[in-house]
Amino acid sequence: MVSVIIMTMLFAAGCQDKTPAASKVEAEETEVIVLGGGGAGLAAAVAAAENGSKVILLEKMSMLGGNTARAGGYYNAVDPQRQGALGIEDSVEHHYQQTIEGGDNEGHPVLVKILTDNALDSLKWLESYGMEFQDRIVAIQGGMWERSHIPATSSGFGYIDTLTKAAEEKGVRILLDTKAEELITDDNGWVVGVTATGEDNKTLEFRASKAVVVATGGFAASVEMRTKYDPRLTANFPSTNNPGATGDGVVMAEKVGAGTAGMEYIQLLPLADPKSGSSQHKVVTEIQSTIMVNKEGKRFVNEDNRRDVLAGAIMDQTDGICFIINDAREAGEVNNYGEKVADLVEQGYVYRADTLEELAELSGIDPAALVQTVNKFNKDVAAESDSFGRKVWGNTIEVGPFYATPRAPAIHHTMGGVTINHKAQVLKTDGSVIPGLYAAGEVVGGIHGTNRLGGNALADIMVFGRIAGENAAAE
Repeated sequence: MVSVIIMTMLFAAGCQDKTPAASKVEAEETEVIVLGGGGAGLAAAVAAAENGSKVILLEKMSMLGGNTARAGGYYNAVDPQRQGALGIEDSVEHHYQQTIEGGDNEGHPVLVKILTDNALDSLKWLESYGMEFQDRIVAIQGGMWERSHIPATSSGFGYIDTLTKAAEEKGVRILLDTKAEELITDDNGWVVGVTATGEDNKTLEFRASKAVVVATGGFAASVEMRTKYDPRLTANFPSTNNPGATGDGVVMAEKVGAGTAGMEYIQLLPLADPKSGSSQHKVVTEIQSTIMVNKEGKRFVNEDNRRDVLAGAIMDQTDGICFIINDAREAGEVNNYGEKVADLVEQGYVYRADTLEELAELSGIDPAALVQTVNKFNKDVAAESDSFGRKVWGNTIEVGPFYATPRAPAIHHTMGGVTINHKAQVLKTDGSVIPGLYAAGEVVGGIHGTNRLGGNALADIMVFGRIAGENAAAE
C-alpha cells in the first residue's frame, strides 16, 4: 500500500514538473508594443517613446527595414520653400485631389487629408533626427507631380538608419528574429499583448499596459494571399517586396475582429527589372527628361501617368517590356540606390552608346523609329505639349552618351489592409474601435484606394506611424 502511495506521489510530482514547464510562458511587460521594424513601425516606436512610453519593437526578420529599405526613397510633400525656389507651384489641396482621384475616389477622404496635410511636418520631423534631403524636387513615375523629395543618402536606407538611431537613443527595445503570432485580448476585448516565436522556435509572450501597434507591412510576398485576391499574381510573377511582407498583421488583426478594405487592389510597379523584379538597377527614376519606348522604338503612353495605367500599357507591348531612354545629363555617376551607373552598364542592366542608332542596336530597339521618336519628343519639349497629354517636362534627349534601361511590371504595393480611423485605431467590421490596437503603414487599407501615387508610401508610413505611436502612448 505504501509503495502504491509513493508511486502515485512520484507520478503526480512528475506531472507537476513537466506540464507547467512545457506550457507556461513568462510574459515580458512594457507599455507599448510595436509589431514590425520597417519605416512605419520605427516611426511609431520613436513617436511612442517621445511621448514617454516604454516600447518594445518586434521584427520577424534578422534585420530592420522591411520594404522601406528597398524603396526608392522618394517622399511626397508640398514644400513651399523647396518647390518655390524651383518655380514649382503646388498646394496641399492639389496633393489631396491627386491622391483621391489617383485612387479612383476609393480612398477614405479623412485619411487622405491627414496624409497630405501632415506630410511636410513628418518630413521635418525626420530632419530633426538628422535625416537630410536634397534641395531638388522631382516627379517620379506614377507620382503625377513635382513634389517628390530625394534623400541625401541612397534610396530608403536613410529613413531606417535615422529612425533606428532615434529609437535606440530613446530606449526602444528592439528584438529581431521575433515573429508575432497572435494578438492577446482580455475579457473586455482589449488588445493587451502578443504571443511570438523567437530564436530556436522559443515561444514568447509580451504584455502591453497601453497598446499594441501593428506595422507589419503588406502581403505582396505571400503568393497564397495575393492570388486569393488576384489569381493572375502567381509565384512566377516578380515582386519588388522583401520576403517578410506576407500579411501577418492583417491575419492577426482579423482574428480579433478587424475589418479590412481594398484587399483586391494590388499595385504593380511599372518599371522594375524584367529579370529580378527589383526596383533597382536603373539609371534614373525621375520622369522630367525621360521617355518610355517599346521594342518598336515608339512611345506608347504619357510617362507622367498613374502607375496602374503605366503598368497596363507596358504589359500590352511586345514581350511585356519597355525601355527608359535618357541622355547624359540625367545619368550621373550614381543612381538614387547608390549603384554606379558604369557598373550597371557592365553588368547588362543598362545599355549605353554614343548615338541613338548604336543604343537601339545594343538594346534590340528599331533604330530608325527610336531616332524619329526622340526627335519628335525634343520638339514637344520646346512646346511642352504632345499627343499623349504629358504634363511634366524637363530637358530634351540629345546629349550623348545615351542610355536605355529595360523595364517591366512587378508586384509592388498592396493597397488593402485593416481599417483605421483618424487616430490610427483599428476598427472592427462594424466600424467600432478595437481598444488597445493601432495600425500604420502598408498593413492599413482604405487610404490609397485602387492605386497609390508614387512617392506617397513613405509619407503615409511616417504620418500614420507617428499618429499611431503618439495615440498608443496616450492610452
